[in-house]
Amino acid sequence: MSLARLVVTAVKIEGRTKASVARDYGIARSWVHELMRRYECEGEAGLEPRSRRPHRSPHQVDRQLEDQIVALHKQLTDQGLDAGAATIAALLERDHGSAPAVSTIWRILVRRGVCHPQPQRRPKSSYIRFEAAQPNQRWQADSTHWPLADGTKIEILNILDDHSRLAIASVARATFKAADVVAVFLPRIRPLRASR
Repeated sequence: MSLARLVVTAVKIEGRTKASVARDYGIARSWVHELMRRYECEGEAGLEPRSRRPHRSPHQVDRQLEDQIVALHKQLTDQGLDAGAATIAALLERDHGSAPAVSTIWRILVRRGVCHPQPQRRPKSSYIRFEAAQPNQRWQADSTHWPLADGTKIEILNILDDHSRLAIASVARATFKAADVVAVFLPRIRPLRASR
């Protein structure tokens, strides 16, 4: 049962005062009065949730400008030119001295079905960094290319402990082959095996 129905039931059926119902349910007395007024005028339908959308939007782009934006998009597309929102904004600015924001133009094109929104990239917060539970449980190896001051290009091999993020090794060479990586890796793993 919704809060609005609980309030009306408490006042109408239980006979409680509007002030006590407001206090017990933690809502304003004016809201209790409004719910009762709606219930008396409209019955059960008056207790349904209502849209909070404003009745009018004074800053909304007028229909004529929307039509012009869509026509510009079509004209630019037919000519094989860039028909993006920034281009349309620049043309409107040039011709009329003002233009809606690029984001507004983009929303108009999407709403009119002229452009299709691209899927959003995955947010960085969704990436969960894996981490080993114990030190030396997992190591990561990565090679980075780096130019020296004289222009010579080298590779740097870094080996990190995945738990502590401690640099186990960092070795630079002209190039790394698989055998070179193993040569850097094995001396560091043998003491761990011997200690177990």
